[in-house]
Amino acid sequence: MRLLLACALFLSACASAQAQPRSAEKVMMQTVVAEHERSIALLEKLVNQNSGSLNVAGVKAVGDMVRAELEPLGFKVSWIDMSETARGGHLIATHAGKGKNVLLIGHMDTVFEPDSPFQKFERQGTRATGPGIGDDKGGVVVIIAALRAMKAAGTLKDANVTVMLTGDEERSGEPLSVARRDLIAAGKVADYAIEYEELIVDEGKDFATVARRGAAGWTLTAGGKTGHSGGVFNQTMGYGAIYEITRILDRFREELREPNLTYNVGVIVGGTPAVIDAEGFRVSGSGKTNIIPEAAIARGDLRALTPEQEARARDKMQAIVKEHLPQTTATLVFPDDAYPSMAPTEGNRALLARLNSVNRELGLPEMAEWDPAKRGAADSSFVAADVDIIAGMGAAGEGSHAEGESIDLDSLVRQGQRSALLISRLSLGK
Repeated sequence: MRLLLACALFLSACASAQAQPRSAEKVMMQTVVAEHERSIALLEKLVNQNSGSLNVAGVKAVGDMVRAELEPLGFKVSWIDMSETARGGHLIATHAGKGKNVLLIGHMDTVFEPDSPFQKFERQGTRATGPGIGDDKGGVVVIIAALRAMKAAGTLKDANVTVMLTGDEERSGEPLSVARRDLIAAGKVADYAIEYEELIVDEGKDFATVARRGAAGWTLTAGGKTGHSGGVFNQTMGYGAIYEITRILDRFREELREPNLTYNVGVIVGGTPAVIDAEGFRVSGSGKTNIIPEAAIARGDLRALTPEQEARARDKMQAIVKEHLPQTTATLVFPDDAYPSMAPTEGNRALLARLNSVNRELGLPEMAEWDPAKRGAADSSFVAADVDIIAGMGAAGEGSHAEGESIDLDSLVRQGQRSALLISRLSLGK
């Protein structure tokens, strides 16, 4: 009889232990729904505060709004000044708990500076438009909604969570080694990371991001022997700078092709002379049809899925550059700073499996991997070498970086619920 009673007590204790997290998860789900209008009001407030990347005061104002949300949840919030990179600062908030550290990444700045005509949040039913509403203020709101739900359910108490919001994701300060120093440091001590750029929705299906390509700029400069055009192509005058730069770029187009690799030419100029400004964004040139051009300059970017792919492409590009036409020169320079890639690792895919477990709990379809060639570079790449990460967990939106940028307000609910469950389970080992 005593043995039966002991077994009954043991089974009862097990059932109670299982019921407690299920009860907490139910509270999280209900809280996200109950606070939906609160989340929208917060989003409106954030969007109506201009925080273009060059608006240092505006970025700080958004940081203060986020601070006001996180400190009541028990986070220690710090502001990292970035005046040395001529940009707004970063916000880092820590909630020290017993669990594994989960790093949440987003950004406060937008591409819309104070002189943009697109400045206001506007709601039309379940959709809303506004500058940076999806990229990335919707993601910031998803983070806050999830953490508030965890607080209400009691799962935040022992959770170990770090929130890192950069203030210059859209137009990074330089050097990147300084601008991303604190984000990289946070990644090195994290056990998991989740990035809150926009959720990808295609044909009604949500997709997860387990890989992003890196982005490196390059500058190609060609030189030629200038003189009367009647001497072009001969051994004395050669081909001139424009033919040389054209040869190189066409070889790039033909010989570098492989999946997930792109190499865009964004600007080009040639003539006598041809120059580029100190920041490397504006070029100018002049010349005449009867003069062989002395200089040509092209700038572009290189996007690769892995460090190995990028290194292979760089080597091929340099080899092509060295095969000069007669009486010409050329140099190809890559900057020291570049956005690294976020390779599709098994650890990232394991995180997606954990997310899909949450999706099954919520009765949502499982999320497949999104094609990394269709996503741009992002801050998540700076921690990808040190921690398993899943990206694109922000709000579902359209038209990023353009007037009329919008989000589906209902996506704040499912993203907040997904995040609350996933963060709790990752940190607390559920």
